[in-house]
Amino acid sequence: MSDLREQLKDKKRIVVKIGSSSLQHAETGDLDYVKLDVLVRELCNIKNQGKDVVLVSSGAIACGKKALHRSGELSVPAKQACAAVGQARLMMTYQKLFAEYNQVIAQILMTKNTIVDEMNRFNAHNTFSELLSMGVIPIVNENDTIATYEIGIGDNDSLSAIVATLIDADLLILLSDIDGLYTDNPRTNQNARFISEVRDLDDHIMQMGKAETGSNVGTGGMNTKLVAAKIATNAGADMVIANSEDVRILHRIMDGRQVGTIFASHKNPEFDLNEYVQRMHG
Repeated sequence: MSDLREQLKDKKRIVVKIGSSSLQHAETGDLDYVKLDVLVRELCNIKNQGKDVVLVSSGAIACGKKALHRSGELSVPAKQACAAVGQARLMMTYQKLFAEYNQVIAQILMTKNTIVDEMNRFNAHNTFSELLSMGVIPIVNENDTIATYEIGIGDNDSLSAIVATLIDADLLILLSDIDGLYTDNPRTNQNARFISEVRDLDDHIMQMGKAETGSNVGTGGMNTKLVAAKIATNAGADMVIANSEDVRILHRIMDGRQVGTIFASHKNPEFDLNEYVQRMHG
């Protein structure tokens, strides 16, 4: 076991992100309750080890589309309406599942303005800190009901890294529909090589993200995951990309097992989250 993996056992504040495609049945678009139940159990178990846990969960728009019987490409107002319906449904489902384990949860919806406005950022940080001190698991999503291109973060990979930075997390786990980082898109190039460990997130590694993962449900491909890695590692958090096909992979990651791709943190004292977020759509 590498020293990087070994150190995962001692992480104290963990942000876990799961994407839309990981929460739904591909055939119907309906929520996968078995997977959600396992996810909730895994998170509660990490929490019961005395660690702070935050979940960044996609799925509001997809959930709303299903409830409202909408399909295909939607206008921005229609997407926002679906998000409003879907977010309530998603949280209701999480509420029921977490209640099975006597775990209190909270909802936090964010936009870019949560970060770039100094008072908003200060208040958000205090809210997270207070909730975590109370033993609550915050569930975070972008506020899709009001977010547009101008004020949106755009994808939950980046959002989860922003949250990890905001709360001084020491580990970010991105659960996705791919095993981790490859030298090329493994779905189109059979010679693509898996990369287990990234110690230095240089330009060569960043270029590997240009090949998308191929999910047609979520908004993030490998490119957004590498952007998330850049934010998280600069802020001092290790990051792991792993496959959500079996959500029990969470405890395997926390046990330091050889799963997914791990990115080593390189805390950069000059890294300015506010400035980085402002430039994201620049």
